[in-house]
Amino acid sequence: MWAGRTPQDLRAALMKALRQLGFFKFPFRQVEPEHEDGRVLALFRNRAELKKAYGELQEEIYRLKDRIKQQEGATQRVQEMLNTLEVRLGIPDSAYPALVFYQLRKLWQAGREIIEQFVADLVRQQDERERKQHLAEHNRRQFSKRGTAERQLRTAETIAAQAAGKVAQLEAQQARLTRFWHYFKRRALDQLIASARSTAAVANSSLAEAREAAQAIEKEPIPEFPGLTVETRRAINVAAIAYAEVLCLRLVKTPLVRLAREATGRREVTDDYGSRPECEALMAEIDRARTLLHGRTSIAQEIKSRSDRLKQVARYRGPADTSPTSDSLAFSEGDVLDSDATGASAARMPNVLAEDTWDLFRILLR
Repeated sequence: MWAGRTPQDLRAALMKALRQLGFFKFPFRQVEPEHEDGRVLALFRNRAELKKAYGELQEEIYRLKDRIKQQEGATQRVQEMLNTLEVRLGIPDSAYPALVFYQLRKLWQAGREIIEQFVADLVRQQDERERKQHLAEHNRRQFSKRGTAERQLRTAETIAAQAAGKVAQLEAQQARLTRFWHYFKRRALDQLIASARSTAAVANSSLAEAREAAQAIEKEPIPEFPGLTVETRRAINVAAIAYAEVLCLRLVKTPLVRLAREATGRREVTDDYGSRPECEALMAEIDRARTLLHGRTSIAQEIKSRSDRLKQVARYRGPADTSPTSDSLAFSEGDVLDSDATGASAARMPNVLAEDTWDLFRILLR
């Protein structure tokens, strides 16, 4: 019967037979569109996250490259300064001004380090004192709270014991009423016992709460130390400013403070220090000045004297500020550095805070 049929006819007949048999209702592969959609969404989400991470890495690479360029530039500048310094030190006429320049910078650094160490010692002492005070205040509060909780606990225990005793008394009284003519008395006692048990339950609940409150007080942790108070930091800053004035006072008869400030503000050596003999004399003076700065004779009394004055005139911008305004520290007509000098020849105390002498702004507490 298939003789003479073409392959196309055979294929068409086969498909017709399959349709008639209903094979089109049974797909060969089960498809889960929702599952496939979830996978596609997850792939898109992962792709977006990867793109975001890639972009962040690219930005980080650009930042690092920029920092490398900046560092290379800074290194190049330092190398040029070292080369220039090497050339200067190789020539006697320019070597001595370079020595003076760096000794002046060292003098300024010495003054800053002295005040920094002074402030660090005060901070350590005050921190230890205030920590102990903070712990003592916590212990006092805990002692008061513990005493109150214990009194409440004892009261709750007494009330609970009385309520339990009342219940036991009523139950014992009821137990003795065994005759039939005690029926009405037993009914009356039933009501009293129920009321007493309710009162006892309330008392036991109050007792449990009192015990929990007492245990909670025992478990309370020590609060974290909040740090030095504003008043303490102000006092330390005033003392640091006073110390800066004392150091200036010791160098009042020399121009070294001004020269040291100028040298610190420059990056390159200058030739403004004169000839070789003048530079040698200036270096000897710098060495004596360094000895004066480190001198400890009557230092505490001098700092206290100047601190007392500063506390009287210091003004602050706000209640949370710890550094006084520089304008409030301006000195009056009679306040001079050299008490032996008078009139126009008297050297005035510089406003160390306004001029940032010894880099005070880096030292003062915030």
